[in-house]
Amino acid sequence: MSAEEVDTGVAGLAAPVRAGALVVCDAVSRTFRRGGVEVPAVRAASCRVESGMRVALTGPSGSGKSTLLHLLAGLDTPTGGHLSWPGLGGLPRERPGTVGMVFQGPSLIPALDVVENVALPLLLAGLGETEAVERACAALDRLRIGELGVRLPHEISGGQAQRVAVARVLASRPRMILADEPTGQLDHDTGDRVVSVLLETADELGAALVVSTHDAQVARRLSRCWRMDDGRLGIEAAS
Repeated sequence: MSAEEVDTGVAGLAAPVRAGALVVCDAVSRTFRRGGVEVPAVRAASCRVESGMRVALTGPSGSGKSTLLHLLAGLDTPTGGHLSWPGLGGLPRERPGTVGMVFQGPSLIPALDVVENVALPLLLAGLGETEAVERACAALDRLRIGELGVRLPHEISGGQAQRVAVARVLASRPRMILADEPTGQLDHDTGDRVVSVLLETADELGAALVVSTHDAQVARRLSRCWRMDDGRLGIEAAS
């Protein structure tokens, strides 16, 4: 296998893919079993994410957007097809900091204050405590919530917690940012600021950005649109 052909995927046999792609989905499916019944969440989705891409992932609730993002992040395993990360050298969870995920639901550790929550992934990746805290504080300041640094998660609102989750991802400086409804709990102005910070950070890092959203205004700020419908992925041409 040449340097241009990297196969580090899971679930099925893969054809060689160019190493420039950060992640490649080839007819990837994910089916859950609930009460003895198989429930398909993603159906034979094929896509690739490359450095610098800006993608809006749209579709109704329950269409499979969150499941697809979890698959792209390597947090879930497909039940069919093939998934690989040639441009990242393998599974993201084995390479801390390469992929940043902004989750839709609460994701902060209750016993840690805001700065500690943001700094924790950096410490786990081997960064020194001083630099980890400095990067955490800088990310919080960028999102205009630096004053929340010493508070515990139960002392902040849901919208503030979502911005802390975004700061945690930005502080890690990943090569691919995946955001699951990052503006869902925010007012329009705050949501617009969060999207601007995501775009600015992705530009600075040369990172890919994939944002799932119900908000047409958010979707229009990204140059590509992927739409999920009943687990099926449709990809529109870049604007």
